[in-house]
Order: sequence, then C-alpha cells, then structure tokens
Amino acid sequence: MTKTILAVDDSPSIRCMVAMTLREAGYEVIEATDGREGLDKALNHPVDAIITDQNMPNLDGLGFIREYRQHPVSKGKPIIFLSTDSADNLKQQAREAGALGWMVKPFTQTQLLAVIKKVLG
Repeated sequence: MTKTILAVDDSPSIRCMVAMTLREAGYEVIEATDGREGLDKALNHPVDAIITDQNMPNLDGLGFIREYRQHPVSKGKPIIFLSTDSADNLKQQAREAGALGWMVKPFTQTQLLAVIKKVLG
C-alpha cells in the first residue's frame, strides 16, 4: 500500500523538490503552503507522515505541530521538522511539540529519502 506524506512548506521550490523526490520514490504526496492549510489537510486526509517547515505565514511549523498533536488522528504519525536554523533550543522545542526528526535546509534528495524510509520503516 502506498504511503501518503503531507509536505508543508511556503517555499514553492522546496515543496516541489520534496514532492517530486517522494513521488519518484513511490510515495503519494499532499502539499500545503502554510501551517494552517497543512493542519486542515492533516486532519481531513489520512497521512502516514508529515514534513513541515518552521518559518511559514499564518501558522509556523511549531504551531502546526502543537495544534496537530491535540487531535487523536495525530497519534503515531511521524513529523519531520525542516528549518534553516540548527539551534539546539529550536530542536528541543520541536521535540517537545511532537516532532520525531529534524532536517536542516538545504538537504539532498538522498538525505530526504533516508529520513522518510527510517521513520516509515
């Protein structure tokens, strides 16, 4: 069965790279342009994993994760947090909010696929 991944990022180029890489690897991808749209899609479409950016309009990545984790549907769904900032305090905030993993931008397609395969098994 094909796994579905929600890619949340306001950058069209990053979102396109993530979606293209995952689709070529056989995943189904749902895209969202900010945390608010991502939350709506995460709550209304079954997803197996989520990749979210931190800096986005309307609702940032930490806010998205915190709101999503309030809902029972989020249980057991791995969330990968993307940021250009590698500060330890931001990583800690992401973990406390409910992120399972972390990727610092820029990243390669190989790194992205390795992380997704690791969290989805």
